[in-house]
Amino acid sequence: MFTRAIVRIPGSNFADGLTTVDLGIPHFDEALHQHARYCDALRDCGLSLTVLEPDLRHPDSTFVEDPAIVTPHAAILTRPGALSREGEVAAIHPILERFYSRILTIEAPGTVDGGDICEAEDHFFIGISLRTNEEGARQLAAHLGALGYTTSTIDIRSMTTILHLKSGISYIGDNTLVVMDEMTSNSQFARFHRISVSAAESYAANCVRVNDRVLTAQGFPRLHDELGARGFNPLVLNMSEFQKMDGGLSCLSLRF
Repeated sequence: MFTRAIVRIPGSNFADGLTTVDLGIPHFDEALHQHARYCDALRDCGLSLTVLEPDLRHPDSTFVEDPAIVTPHAAILTRPGALSREGEVAAIHPILERFYSRILTIEAPGTVDGGDICEAEDHFFIGISLRTNEEGARQLAAHLGALGYTTSTIDIRSMTTILHLKSGISYIGDNTLVVMDEMTSNSQFARFHRISVSAAESYAANCVRVNDRVLTAQGFPRLHDELGARGFNPLVLNMSEFQKMDGGLSCLSLRF
């Protein structure tokens, strides 16, 4: 059960952040509204929030998942693969010190984005991507191994449809993965129940189990129906402005 989350309000220069998609320029007022609703949803799920003010030095900093990975035993500061995001690590460090006595780090030349890391109970899938390199994955696996977790890597560098691993898979508890069609046959997922997401709804593969609810993006009824049919309790949120900036539901909080 999660009890806390860290979030950061989008800055007025949110649209100046990085994106690989061409879905238009995000509307800032709507992004603020959607972010506020996201925060309300986390509170509705029973979480106490640490809400950070906008960081105009880093337009992407509302995506707090990328500069850190949190586990029950320690926090791990990453080293984002995009140079413009490196400063986000120093900004999140003192916040994590409020909650963790043990904080580990990824060192150069390793790079890791939190969005490439999918936790499934005591196992972590580590995506090798354009943002997370092999050396970063090696360091992260060593840290997680010392904390008692197992790990495996999934190379997504040849995929043009997603930026981060968690854009394509999500673990939602009960030994169940939500997986985009393109990845569902991966042998590493064989031991899990799988909910396959069609190409038309692939953005919805990024969803988040928060205690008794599964946060999922608005506009993808097939996945919502499938979640309900399998006994999950979806909480649907509009993510349109964050989708324009390569962001998903998991990106917007650190949950612990």
